[in-house]
Amino acid sequence: MTLSFFDQFMSPVYLGIPLMVLALSLPWLLIPTPSSRWVNNRALTLQSTLINRFTHQLFLPINQEGHKWATILVSLMTFLLCLNMLGLLPYTFTPTTQLSLNMALAIPLWLATVLIGLRNRPTHALGHLLPEGTPSLLTPVLIIIETISLFIRPLALGVRLTANLTAGHLLIQLIATAAFVLSPLMPPVALLTMALLFLLTLLEVAVAMIQAYVFVLLLSLYLQENV
Repeated sequence: MTLSFFDQFMSPVYLGIPLMVLALSLPWLLIPTPSSRWVNNRALTLQSTLINRFTHQLFLPINQEGHKWATILVSLMTFLLCLNMLGLLPYTFTPTTQLSLNMALAIPLWLATVLIGLRNRPTHALGHLLPEGTPSLLTPVLIIIETISLFIRPLALGVRLTANLTAGHLLIQLIATAAFVLSPLMPPVALLTMALLFLLTLLEVAVAMIQAYVFVLLLSLYLQENV
């Protein structure tokens, strides 16, 4: 029983063919695409309004040079949000519970922000490794610590997203299993467990949205330091 709880995080395979590509491409098919009409439907209007407000809030503290990243970060936010939300449906697979996928998204984007800073503002980018006013004796130690913290950033991005979604899916499955087992034995307790399951599902919906936003927000903060 314990091992079966983790079966939901295994990459789906059909006839020996991994279905990860299908799981990653499906969300793009569900997103409404803009049309050439003068008046759009409610779904397109709501989508455009939310994307415009999110883009405005995300890039408000970033200068004009960093606005080139708007398409990448907004697309990433939409992509992660769709993957996280679709993963809450029954009998579905959540690709963002795979650490390899999250690291494949985090490392290139983090590295791109670092390289932009080293190319455009090398003195400012290297200045983050040594705070101003540091005593001479602590200089080597602080440089090592700041360098390690710099390289830990993509790992923290990937692990945070993976850990939060994995923990939420495990809690939902554990409480759902408890409600199923208790229903013939103790119906009142099973009803309380199902109420707890409903509240936890609402919490997981919020976590799915927040984690997608936090992932993109931290990338924008890294970008802000280097542009």
